Amino acid sequence: MSNTGEDIVGGCLCGGVRFSYRGELGGSLGLVTLCHCGQCRKVTGYAAGVVPARMSGFSLTEGRDLIREYESSPGKFRAFCSLCGSPVYSRRARLPDALRLRLGVLDNPPAELKIQAHIFTEGAPPWAEPDDAPRYPGEEPGRPG
Repeated sequence: MSNTGEDIVGGCLCGGVRFSYRGELGGSLGLVTLCHCGQCRKVTGYAAGVVPARMSGFSLTEGRDLIREYESSPGKFRAFCSLCGSPVYSRRARLPDALRLRLGVLDNPPAELKIQAHIFTEGAPPWAEPDDAPRYPGEEPGRPG
């Protein structure tokens, strides 16, 4: 999916890290995915929704000093806010202009941005499978206050 030229902005949970992105998302860069691998489940508590992007279009606007990178496997780095732990992007050393932005940190994701594939599903636990559970716009009914 190509970006119409409007900056996409985002940030972490605590607001310490802020970024802007201008350029293509997904499309020729790769599929928008929901990853069910063990590492993504450990990092996010469930699965990670990611969109391929270019490092050259990514700009940290606040909190550069808060970003930490963890080498989760040889040559793969996961970037997160060191205050709140929000995952922001991942990158591979062998692909210096490629990154994968985490969908949850985008403030204004383009409406056409949709999950195109679920990946690493073979090892996903049963609780991570699609289900028929009811959906609520807010907290579930009867949740203690």
